[in-house]
Amino acid sequence: MVQMLKCISPIDGSVYAERETLSRAAAFEAAQRARAAQTGWAARPLQERINLVMAGVAAVGAMNDEIVPELAHMMGRPVRYGGEFGGFNERASHMAQIAQESLADIPVSEDETFKRYIKRIPHGVVFVVAPWNYPYMTAINTVVPALIAGNTVILKHATQTLLVGERMARAFHSAGVPEDVFQNVFLSHDVTNDLIAGNAFDFVNFTGSVGGGQAMERAAAGTFTGVGTELGGKDPGYVMEDADLDAAVDTLIDGAMFNSGQCCCGIERIYVHESLYDDFVAKAVEIVKGYKLGNPLDPETTIGPMANVRFADEVREQIAEAVEAGAMPHIDTFPEDDGGAYLTPQILTNVTHDMRVMRDESFGPVVGIMKVSSDEEAIALMNDSEFGLTASLWTRDVDRAARVGDAVETGTVFMNRADYLDPGLCWTGCKNTGRGGGLSVIGYHNLTRPKSYHLKKVTS
Repeated sequence: MVQMLKCISPIDGSVYAERETLSRAAAFEAAQRARAAQTGWAARPLQERINLVMAGVAAVGAMNDEIVPELAHMMGRPVRYGGEFGGFNERASHMAQIAQESLADIPVSEDETFKRYIKRIPHGVVFVVAPWNYPYMTAINTVVPALIAGNTVILKHATQTLLVGERMARAFHSAGVPEDVFQNVFLSHDVTNDLIAGNAFDFVNFTGSVGGGQAMERAAAGTFTGVGTELGGKDPGYVMEDADLDAAVDTLIDGAMFNSGQCCCGIERIYVHESLYDDFVAKAVEIVKGYKLGNPLDPETTIGPMANVRFADEVREQIAEAVEAGAMPHIDTFPEDDGGAYLTPQILTNVTHDMRVMRDESFGPVVGIMKVSSDEEAIALMNDSEFGLTASLWTRDVDRAARVGDAVETGTVFMNRADYLDPGLCWTGCKNTGRGGGLSVIGYHNLTRPKSYHLKKVTS
C-alpha cells in the first residue's frame, strides 16, 4: 500500500515535508535498475569512480547554506553549528585517499608455475538505511566507499530527515554519477522488508535502533545477504585521578549535550575518581546552566529541541524515574522547556545502575555522574551495559589508558577526547550495538567480497 511519510518539525510541530512511498512493484523496479547498472559502474576505472564520487561530495558542500536551516527545521540542530559538511567531507576524502591501496589485489605468490592472488569484488547492490541524528555524516560513511568500490547504492533515509537523501542524490547526479547507480527511495517498513527478504540487495547497512536492526536481520534470514548494523549506545566516560579536569569536564559534557544529546557516540554516563568528583560535578553544572535552549534558527541558541516529542518524552520519563528512586537533579527547569520537544538539559548525581537512565539508551540531553575509587570499579561499571560503541578515558598515562581500554567491552577507546569518528579507524561496536564496521580499510573489506585466483601457467 502506498503511504505518505511526514517529517514533523520539532520547531513548532508542523509538517515540514512529506513524500509518497514507492509501491512494492516500483521499489523492486528501482532495485533491478540498480542491479543492471552495477556491472557498468564497476567496470569504470577506479580513479574515475573516485573523481565522480568526490565531485558529488563537493556538490553537497555547495548546498550547505540551504542544508543548515533545513536540518534545523527537520531535526532541531541549531544553525550556529553550521551543519555537517566538515565531517562529511573529511570522511569521504579519507576513503577516497585510501581506496587504491584498500581495494588493490592481495598478492600471495608468483613463480614459473603459478600466480596466486586475492581480489576485492563489489557485493553488487548496497542498501543504506540512514538515521536522522547526523543524517549526512552517517549516510556518507557507507555511500562513498560503496560507490568507490564499484557497488551501486540505494539510500533510504529516516522520515525525520526526509529531504537529506534527495539532496545527496541530486548532488551526486549533477556531478555525473548515473541516476541508477545512486538512488534515493522512500519506502514503507513492509516494502523494505519485502525487498530484503526478496534478495533485492547484496548487502544491507543499517544505522538506528536495536529493534530496527533486529527487523533487518529477520528480513534477511535465509537470504545470505550480509547485514551490517550500528544500533544503540550507552557510552561511558571515565575520569581518572590524574586527568586534566577542565579538559575532561568540557569535552565530556559537550559530548553528552551536543545535538541535544542525540549522538550515536554521545556520552551517556560518567564515572569520576572520588578525588575529582566534587569539582567535576560543580564545573559540569556551571557549563550546562549556561546553555541557551531555544529555536534552532536563532543564532544565539546553543541547544535546540529534540527531534521529536516522543524522544523528549522518553528522556523525561528516565529522569523522573531516577529522581523518584533517589537521584539528584542539578539543573532547574529552563523557562523555554515546553514539556514537548524543548527539553531542559539535565545532570544527575546519586545515580545507580538500578536506574534506567544509567542502563537504557537515553539519546537526549541527560547524563548521570557516579563516583568511583579504582580502575577496577570503573571497568566493572562501564561493562555493565548491553551496549558497546565507544568509551572515553581521561588520564595522562597512555599505557594505563591502553590497559583499561583492553578491559572495556567497546568498539572504540578514546583517550582524552570523546564523541568523534576518525575515518582512519574502523567504526564498529559490540554487544547490542551491532556488528560489522565502517570506514577505514576495514570498511572497504566489508563492502566487498574476496575472490581468489589460482592460475597455473602453461610452461611447455
